[in-house]
Amino acid sequence: MTQGIRAQQREQTRQALVREGRRLFSALGYGSVGLSEIVRAAGVTKGALYHQFSGKADLFRAVLEQVQQEVAERIAETADVREDPWEQLVSGCQAFLTVSTDPAIQRIMLVDGPAVLGWSEWRAMNETTSGRHLAQVLGDLIAEGRIAAQPVEPLTHLLSGAMNEAALWLAASAGPGDLDATQAALVAMLEALRVR
Repeated sequence: MTQGIRAQQREQTRQALVREGRRLFSALGYGSVGLSEIVRAAGVTKGALYHQFSGKADLFRAVLEQVQQEVAERIAETADVREDPWEQLVSGCQAFLTVSTDPAIQRIMLVDGPAVLGWSEWRAMNETTSGRHLAQVLGDLIAEGRIAAQPVEPLTHLLSGAMNEAALWLAASAGPGDLDATQAALVAMLEALRVR
């Protein structure tokens, strides 16, 4: 029974650290947040943090994993409403741009993520979430002959990179119609892939 209580306490501590780390990282950015600030906000000691994570970067990794998973789930929910794979692709890509307009998501996932963890690790994490969904639907469309036969991996990376860049641009843009214009440009780009 004591083991169960301790495990529950450890999990509560971990959740508090991830929650408060996420709040602080999204508001201030990774470089402006200290461990003291995180543990104080979470109501735990530095020792408790080090029991859960090897340091600030490890905590950030857990926050990024959570954010990427949530983004992937939101994209999948939007895309899965559609039955047609082409419509899933288009609506999923548009959903990514919409979700990415959240400044907290932009900062954690697109700005600090690659900077803190390095491009290779960030990319590998992305590939296990929304990148996997994008590759799956592109593969299905190629198999159906709706997109010209080609290797899926480079196409996935090209589209993902274009959408990440568009999301970063949207973060800095001030125009009220920029999201709509970007989504329209994305749809036009996707339509160019479509076999007629």
